[in-house]
Amino acid sequence: MDTSQILKELRFKAIRSSGPGGQHVNKTASKVELSFSIIDSEGLSAEEKVRLTKKLDARINSEGLLLLQSDETRSQHRNKKLVVERLFNLLQENLKVRKARKKTKPSKSVIEKRLKSKKSNALKKATRKPPKID
Repeated sequence: MDTSQILKELRFKAIRSSGPGGQHVNKTASKVELSFSIIDSEGLSAEEKVRLTKKLDARINSEGLLLLQSDETRSQHRNKKLVVERLFNLLQENLKVRKARKKTKPSKSVIEKRLKSKKSNALKKATRKPPKID
């Protein structure tokens, strides 16, 4: 993953933010929307593109763009910085290769302990019942 190349490929769009803020919200476009095309990116290898498109399938729209937004602060520049940070965290997290889980058998002592506790619980519950009258 070539971060400098990816930074060149990002497209930003400033939008008016919603919510409270009075006149400031009405006159400034502080919300930032970032769009990034994983498929067309030259900063990612073919293998990375495949992995990201599989893992981020639900977040990629019909045009093949990954869209992220930030309207946390009143500053457009800080929102831009936050959304870029979030994008790189998302990419790094989804590029990690998970280790394959090694299947293990429970030890004999663990199995024995589990069965013993099951029997004691069953006995405890059986003693709670009223005696049968024949």
